[in-house]
Amino acid sequence: MDAELADRIAALEARVAALEGGQRTEPAASPGGLVGYHGELTDPLELSWAINVTPGPMLAFADGPRVEVLAALSSTARVALVRTLAEKGAQTAPALQEAAELGSPGQLYHHLKALTGAGIVEQDKRGSYRLRPAATIPVLVLLTAASDVAGQLKNLSVRPDRG
Repeated sequence: MDAELADRIAALEARVAALEGGQRTEPAASPGGLVGYHGELTDPLELSWAINVTPGPMLAFADGPRVEVLAALSSTARVALVRTLAEKGAQTAPALQEAAELGSPGQLYHHLKALTGAGIVEQDKRGSYRLRPAATIPVLVLLTAASDVAGQLKNLSVRPDRG
C-alpha cells in the first residue's frame, strides 16, 4: 500500500472514530500570512505571472494534483527536458532526446507522458514540444525553490531576501 493511501485511510479511521465517539474534531490550525511568487520572461516567450495566496486555503487543496506536478519533476531526465524547453523554446522529439541524453525514443516518451500529464509540457500543432505557457513561470519557481532548499542559491550574486 502506498503512503498516500495509508495516510488517507488513517485520516478516515480517525474521523469515523470521532463520529462514533460523539467527539467533535476541530480543524487543524492553518498558518496565517501570505505566500507568493512572480516572474517575468522575455525569451523565448514573453510572460508575466504573479500569485499571492494565504497558506491556509492553499494547504487545504487536494494533494493529488500538486503531487502529480512534483512527481513529474522528480527525475533528472525530466528536469533536463524542462530546462531545454525553458532555454530554447519548442523542440522536436529528437532534439529533446539528445538534450536529455536519453538512449531511446521510448525513454523520451515515458518522461514526456509524465510532464504532459501534469500539465507542464504540451505538444504544439507542428508536433514539437514546449512548456505550457501558463506553467512556465510556476515550474521555474519550483525549480528555483528546490535550488534554494538545496543550498544552491547561496553563491549567486543576487541574494534572496531572508527578511
